[in-house]
Amino acid sequence: MNGTDLWTLAVIVGLAVVTVVARSFFFISSKSWQLPHWAQRGLQYAPIAALSAVVVPEIITLQGDLIGTWQDARLFAALAGVAAYFWRRDVLVTIVVGMAVYLPLRLGLGW
Repeated sequence: MNGTDLWTLAVIVGLAVVTVVARSFFFISSKSWQLPHWAQRGLQYAPIAALSAVVVPEIITLQGDLIGTWQDARLFAALAGVAAYFWRRDVLVTIVVGMAVYLPLRLGLGW
């Protein structure tokens, strides 16, 4: 094998086996079980937490540093998007309003 030694191949296969076993653990078990109530409640917040973890840093940072000015199109677009969401409760309206604010500020004013 060009460039791949036996140790690297063994690690890759071992990680694949661990991944398959960990992901299929719930299917392998013969008895039925349910998550505790606190875990079920916590999982309800997982999607919004994941979305926030991706979106918020993109809005408030620029190349890893906090933005230093209020003249950033992303801030105004995010505020307009949040307002549109609370007004209509529609994701498509949120995206359209956010982009309608972002594009003129970014392209027109160069923010």
